[in-house]
Amino acid sequence: MIDNHFRPHLPKFTRSLIKFYKFIGITPNQITLLALAVSFVAAYLVATKFFLPALGLWWVGRLFDGTDGIFARETNQTTPYGAFLDILCDMASYSIMIIGFSFAFPEMQLTWIVIIMLYVLCITGALALGSFEDKKSQIKKDNRGLRLAAGIAEGGETGIAYSVFLLFSGHISILANIWVGILVSTILARTLLAKKEL
Repeated sequence: MIDNHFRPHLPKFTRSLIKFYKFIGITPNQITLLALAVSFVAAYLVATKFFLPALGLWWVGRLFDGTDGIFARETNQTTPYGAFLDILCDMASYSIMIIGFSFAFPEMQLTWIVIIMLYVLCITGALALGSFEDKKSQIKKDNRGLRLAAGIAEGGETGIAYSVFLLFSGHISILANIWVGILVSTILARTLLAKKEL
């Protein structure tokens, strides 16, 4: 929900980082994979209950993830494969963090399993509806390589949810169940939108 509002403003805040990418000669796809690797380390820190370092690393990874596409566009390196790799690594990052939480809070195994299942439904709905919307519209609404239908819970909201989990871990059960409710609402909203549009 917040991604589309935030995305247009990100390039002006990341110019120095983009210049650094150019200087060291890294490719956009390597940045995407670096973001995933950082997320794996963050998830390990979650699993071992180093919550504040995990929080910092999580957002470092999200910074890399948020700038791979900007860098690709600025250097004319955009490719369909890059867009595919980006969404694949995004979902791997979101999911590996949930696995980290499942080790830190094993008494909530069912909740974590439900969240992973809801992620599958969320991304399936976003990609399927986005694909149909793309076919119907001649105007591209954003600069992403893959069209994703908007929803209540997107990347930005996921990052915020994980931050809240880590900062207020004493209330993790309540917070995780609120997140479940938000994910269910996203799926239902996309389903209703699909029925209306299609």
